[in-house]
Amino acid sequence: MRLLDRVVSHDAESILCAAVSHRDPGNPLRRDGALPAVCGVEYALQAMAAHGALTGDGPQPAGYLASLRGVALHAARLDDVEADLLVSARALSRAARGFVYAFEVSAEGRALVSGQAAIILPETA
Repeated sequence: MRLLDRVVSHDAESILCAAVSHRDPGNPLRRDGALPAVCGVEYALQAMAAHGALTGDGPQPAGYLASLRGVALHAARLDDVEADLLVSARALSRAARGFVYAFEVSAEGRALVSGQAAIILPETA
């Protein structure tokens, strides 16, 4: 499932992506016709994965979500947001086997979802 439409910008520490899939009635995360704001976490996780792919030294294995902290939902739903979503992620900590990112999903200058996520990479043989 690909929710992000494009990478707007990125550098060694951060990424900004845009998405329109929140308005798609066929969005696979919709439940009972609505896209709950908590689904913004998945948008942010996909931005983090894109950042890893764009800034890594080579192919990166799939990561696993280890924890979420300080997640704040500033809206109830995403499907009723008319503007494109902007999804930003900033690396707070990087190690050989994991990352910690701060993230925010926003639209028209208004934060919709924010928090931190820790991602663990599996050991490679």
